[in-house]
Amino acid sequence: MTSFRDRRMQTAVWAGVGLAVLVLLWLLSPILAPFAVAAVLAYICDPMVTWLVARRLPRAAAVLIVIAVLGLALLLLLLILVPTVYREAVALIARLPDLVEMINTTVLPRLKAHMDVNLQLDAGSIRQWVTENWSSAQDLLPGLLKKAGTGGAAVIGFFANLLLIPMVMFYLLQEWPHITEGLRRIIPRPMVDRSMRILGDIDRVMSEFLRGQLSVMLLLAIFYSIGLWLAGLKFALPVGVITGLLVFVPFVGFTAGLVLALLSAVLQAQGWPPIIGVAVVYSLGQLIESFLLTPYIVGDRIGLHPLVVIFALMAFGQLFGFVGVMVALPASAALLVALRELRGAYFASHVYLGDAAHDDDAA
Repeated sequence: MTSFRDRRMQTAVWAGVGLAVLVLLWLLSPILAPFAVAAVLAYICDPMVTWLVARRLPRAAAVLIVIAVLGLALLLLLLILVPTVYREAVALIARLPDLVEMINTTVLPRLKAHMDVNLQLDAGSIRQWVTENWSSAQDLLPGLLKKAGTGGAAVIGFFANLLLIPMVMFYLLQEWPHITEGLRRIIPRPMVDRSMRILGDIDRVMSEFLRGQLSVMLLLAIFYSIGLWLAGLKFALPVGVITGLLVFVPFVGFTAGLVLALLSAVLQAQGWPPIIGVAVVYSLGQLIESFLLTPYIVGDRIGLHPLVVIFALMAFGQLFGFVGVMVALPASAALLVALRELRGAYFASHVYLGDAAHDDDAA
């Protein structure tokens, strides 16, 4: 039989191996971005693959169909957003002097009257700057594309990573049942039942949050696009889609979308109706998200507070860069389950119960 000392030695060795793996992943984080993106997308897409397989479609064909649909959707999104955002940026630069003059004549006098703030923007200098740089601003996107074409190794690396994502996704989705079974096999036998229960809780939390949040993003993108179009905003589609995508980051996404929509409404120079329409649409959108979509689609029982989401994105991004941002929310969900387990163990321990625990043991 294995002695107590040998068991402690084996535990220390395997703990050291686990720590070494974590350090290795941290050192390799700069090159793990495509793998992290592919893993997150594969986790999100696995239920669709399972649904197709249940309809007697070969798993390889189901994986290819899901990846193709996802790729086409992302390509369509880029084709819609990039040209419209570029046109809006050019229009913003063109109307910047008029916007500054409007601020000087309407906003700043009220600030001076009510808050005694004496401030004046130099519209003439801004107009001169726009005139001098107008041609270069119009040629910004072609210039960036031309510069990217001569980037050499950086461009090759970018497209290599871009092509690597669907390849990794294919193998992950194809082998997903074997991966889960292999994970079960390497768990120490006395810990199998509890570990699988904890992993099931982690999967439930992550699936409810990630897949639910994606549904919320899609519905809000549709709502904001239609609402802003009815409000008379010229760039309703890109602004609505961007707002829907940004709501993944609580508070920050909504605020950024609102500022972008208000700026677009002001640049149209059609008076107050578009501005009031934007305010109404975003107020309704916030109410719908807070009291309807998030509670019923994402679920209140997940426990990921918005401040926790923001902190996780910032902390993991600081530690691991872009890879950290990709895995921040899944890792936070896993940590949330682990903290719940620790809390349950603490409430059942002698440290918390004190004499009551001793009395129960004696009984």
